[in-house]
Amino acid sequence: MEIVILAVVIAVVLVGAVSALVVGGRRKKQLPPAERPSATPTITTPPAEPRVGDEAETPRDESRRTIEEVDLPTAEAPEAPPAEAEPAPAAPEVEVPEPTEGRLVRLRARLARSQNALGKGLLTLLSREHLDEDTWEEIEDTLLTADVGVVPTQELVERLRERVRVLGTRTTQELRTLLREELLKLVSTDAPRAVKTDNGLETPAVVMVVGVNGTGKTTTTGKLARVLVADGKSVVLGAADTFRAAAADQLQTWGERVGARTVRGPEGGDPASIAFDAVKEGIAEHADVVLIDTAGRLHTKAGLMDELGKVKRVVEKQAPLDEVLLVLDATTGQNGLVQARVFAEVVNITGIVLTKLDGTAKGGIVVAVQRELGVPVKLIGLGEGPDDLAPFEPEAFVDALIGD
Repeated sequence: MEIVILAVVIAVVLVGAVSALVVGGRRKKQLPPAERPSATPTITTPPAEPRVGDEAETPRDESRRTIEEVDLPTAEAPEAPPAEAEPAPAAPEVEVPEPTEGRLVRLRARLARSQNALGKGLLTLLSREHLDEDTWEEIEDTLLTADVGVVPTQELVERLRERVRVLGTRTTQELRTLLREELLKLVSTDAPRAVKTDNGLETPAVVMVVGVNGTGKTTTTGKLARVLVADGKSVVLGAADTFRAAAADQLQTWGERVGARTVRGPEGGDPASIAFDAVKEGIAEHADVVLIDTAGRLHTKAGLMDELGKVKRVVEKQAPLDEVLLVLDATTGQNGLVQARVFAEVVNITGIVLTKLDGTAKGGIVVAVQRELGVPVKLIGLGEGPDDLAPFEPEAFVDALIGD
């Protein structure tokens, strides 16, 4: 047993000795210099992405130029066709208005449409065999229906009764002559009917056109410009109606037709300022007449009527106001007289323009409005044409009412 133990110990000692010799030998071995590991770790660059075309070439060390240094080829611009000169906008053709002399006579056929209610009706009644009280009442009703007015009607009936009683025989021609004379007395007035366009001063005559909405006020102003141009006057228009859309455009169109310049301002601007500028321009251009179109207004609105008075006062700072024409719709009848009263309180009305006197209008309104305001009817409108505004001529008017 002891021999076995001794053998094991000797084997262990021998194994330990051999192991020590092997480890010592390895430590004494030196690696070659090229194979020694570097103290700094090497970073491996990832493979470059494949390139295409010129970029696949091996890059060369050379200086690079910026885009500013590179001379780019000049592109030859295609030859443009020669530009055609744009035609200048054609100036509006200036019209030659119809002469005003005798214009009402030429428009007699239109005016005669209103004679059925007045002239022919009266002639028919006066031609009856017996003129009793019932007939005279019908004559009176005919005059009232024609808007002659109560007081003028009573005066006319009394004169007709007296003259028929004295005349005795009543042929158709005699009755027509009698009626013509009496109607002329009602229609006529001592006041001058011509629109004042020559004030004898170095400043132009200033005419302001007023009226309620819907009477044809702007159209009347444009037609009046044609009347004045036809009479050889130079005209400047003032578009002081800044509240109605396109009123200034409408007036300017009327002016361009006859070569009259229009002074206008922004929509909704101060009407008094535009009226002031219009008169100022008229003075600078040595115009004969300045026509000022004012905004239509309800005669029942005190604020608007006060503004109309302001326009008048501002205009008069530049030049005297020679005419204030009130435009009335002849078809409104007695309501037009109410409008006339209110306007007369604000501005000094010097003349009346009756529009829409053809068709359904009653000729008697001429008598009534002159009696109410004490101012003459100076112009009447008989249609929609540009030259359908005529100076009022009492004889031609009465002749159209009673017919041939």
